[in-house]
Amino acid sequence: MYEDFHVTDRWTNQKLHCLYQALIVAIATRHADAVDIKFLVNGQPVWLALPHPTWVEYNRRTGRVITDPLAIQTAGHYLKYLIESGSFEQGREMYTLTVDEALEHVNAVLQEVGAPQDALVNSA
Repeated sequence: MYEDFHVTDRWTNQKLHCLYQALIVAIATRHADAVDIKFLVNGQPVWLALPHPTWVEYNRRTGRVITDPLAIQTAGHYLKYLIESGSFEQGREMYTLTVDEALEHVNAVLQEVGAPQDALVNSA
């Protein structure tokens, strides 16, 4: 779904190729409480930082865990949203999501794949 996809930039109408490349626990690389997920957008690196508290909050609300594949899909969904909404800045390498933003995109991915209702995050 969101590991290798094409999307059209809202402002330039340029077709962008987004390709997942890596998932890294950010505390090891930049001392941040996040998981960094790297995509290449037309060959240029773009990092999406999902805050660690997202995993805790998702588990608290659903009793389930966010797996690495779900985190990758979530980051890819967010990247697609950035590009389609016109919020993507060419040349910017890092985007940091809030917990609420991350959970919103987790829900969107899960809804797209038809996950059971108890896997979806309800409002707190």
